[in-house]
Amino acid sequence: MCTTGGRGRTLRTVSTKPEGSTPPTRTLTERRKAATQLDIARAAAELFTEHGPDGTTAEDIALRAGVALRTFYRYFRSKQDAVAPLLAGGGDRWRELLAATAATEPGAGLPAALEHSIAASLTPADPATEEGLRWTRGLLRAAAQDPALRAVWYRVNQESEERLREVVAGLAGPAADPLEVRLAAAAATDAIRIALESWAETDAPARGEGAPAELAVRCLRELMGGMRLLGPALSGGSALSGRSALSGGSATAP
Repeated sequence: MCTTGGRGRTLRTVSTKPEGSTPPTRTLTERRKAATQLDIARAAAELFTEHGPDGTTAEDIALRAGVALRTFYRYFRSKQDAVAPLLAGGGDRWRELLAATAATEPGAGLPAALEHSIAASLTPADPATEEGLRWTRGLLRAAAQDPALRAVWYRVNQESEERLREVVAGLAGPAADPLEVRLAAAAATDAIRIALESWAETDAPARGEGAPAELAVRCLRELMGGMRLLGPALSGGSALSGRSALSGGSATAP
């Protein structure tokens, strides 16, 4: 299904499911594996927050998570690598929201879809989202003094950007310039990264002015202002009208 976005650009609705079939249900073994990885990631994040990466060992993480050390190394190469599932979870949710926004608000165009999805993914709407932001802040503060942890953070962002390209390309339509699609994905990913890093350096709340959602939308508009694929719609305003749309804590499209 195709609809026309801003300035006549084609914006295609994109399913969050793989094309051609319903995604297979994960097996019990796969669900248990994912749950174990997340338990280990949370244990690592707790210990990094309490003692810092230098004061934490893989043995400490395994003990806190209630798993054997060999189980830890079955899933992760290092203690810093163990927090990757926590850091990557927000990006997974964001890409799903981006596709869903385009499906439910097809006339809004790609810029508005990006803004809506970014704001929604970074605005705490439930305890799980709020917990994720708290872990991210603590881990980014710890990463300031730990190059290996920073490397994990940058790797997670790079992988998120690569997955985002496919979503942006699908939303922009087949006529979109591949270079502009790549630039848009990079800019959107960096907008969130810079916003989270800046927020982590402060004691600003998770909602309202100075919160991740507000900062990320500001970053997105600055980074994308000169892009042909997105610039005109952003410079003229979009479905999210600046801070007023975010300061009340609501991230859904009006």
